[in-house]
Amino acid sequence: MTRTSPDTSGFDPGRLARIGTWMQRYVDDRKFAGASVLVAQGGQEVYFDATGQRNIDAGLAFDRETTVRLYSMTKPITTLAAMMLVERGLFHLDAHVSDFIPSFKDMHALVKGADRLDQVEPCTTPTIHQLMTHTSGLSYPFNPGLLAGAMDEADLMFRPDQGLLSDMVDRVAQLPLAFRPGSRWEYSVSIDILGRVIEMVSGQTLDAFFRESILDPLGMDRTAFRVPGGTGDGFAALYTPLAGDAMALNAARAGDDTLRLVDQPGSSPFERATMHSGGGGLVGTIDDYMRFAEMLRSGVTAAGERIIGRRTLDFMMRNHLPGDIASMGPQSFAEQPMEGMGFGLGGAVVIDPARTRVPGSVGDFSWGGMASTFFWVDRALDLSVVFFTQLSPSSAYPARPQLKALVQGAAT
Repeated sequence: MTRTSPDTSGFDPGRLARIGTWMQRYVDDRKFAGASVLVAQGGQEVYFDATGQRNIDAGLAFDRETTVRLYSMTKPITTLAAMMLVERGLFHLDAHVSDFIPSFKDMHALVKGADRLDQVEPCTTPTIHQLMTHTSGLSYPFNPGLLAGAMDEADLMFRPDQGLLSDMVDRVAQLPLAFRPGSRWEYSVSIDILGRVIEMVSGQTLDAFFRESILDPLGMDRTAFRVPGGTGDGFAALYTPLAGDAMALNAARAGDDTLRLVDQPGSSPFERATMHSGGGGLVGTIDDYMRFAEMLRSGVTAAGERIIGRRTLDFMMRNHLPGDIASMGPQSFAEQPMEGMGFGLGGAVVIDPARTRVPGSVGDFSWGGMASTFFWVDRALDLSVVFFTQLSPSSAYPARPQLKALVQGAAT
């Protein structure tokens, strides 16, 4: 990607410079160890800055080459992979998960008001579309609720060192659903299940399919399910302001140290990953992820090739819910605001910027990760933005709406 002057691309350079001041304040206040942001407009870089450290103990700078845990920013890539198979006519979105994963046959959902896992009723098996839109009835261990508690007790987190994807998916299928598929929205392991569907349909591991069909064509050489060889000390440490588990949102409480180390290079499960988690398993660099974001915006790779049809991308980035997320009774953690925000296939879609209370354009497509990473694509402004840091959970600070306001405020 070539760099261009901000003032020739519709941005005020002085206002863009506020982003660096904002990031530095987060570092100075010991909220983030380090951070970086990359802004592209019309396919050209208009702003990049990085500050702070990727590893405090080692005194290493958070820079452009830093490799981070993408966590849920893996989800849009997995959903794109599934839509590539849809384009090939290998399945359709109303197909049931049990068509590909037999353990999902004969599903049951918890009855309303259930306080025991055996209080269930028969229900339909979730569809591929319901997986993609988080309306499947599945959940996450860090959500509130009976199913989430059972998942937490069984440690169904799809962590990098938790074995094979196929085995974990079958364990999830043994539990009831939190609600009848299609009746509610709840952030969940749905995209991990989708990753297994991709394996069953393609005949490849998710890792191999990603590499062949998405990562290599986009030139995402530093993105993988395991920290790539040659990364050296470029892999960032992960921090949390919580006293306990950085993922245990149900029992979250602030600790004495706002940057407590919870995962470090040399002993991280991401360096020995066996699990190909389509919901949160990838690591990568900021330039790599910008290549993916730019493909969503423009429809083509940097070489001008299409890996997926333009109409399919348009379809993915439309709202697939009856209204906004808030109207579907969510009770779970989510990476985005819920009012005024719809959900497409693999990411959130702005349907009313005023109701989200964050400046933006109708149709903005975005998602983030548990380590506070974030990206969005604004096709109305030909804009792509990627933000990296490594602090879990992502709900710790309002960095995402602040960054979006800064970028929008710099547009002329």
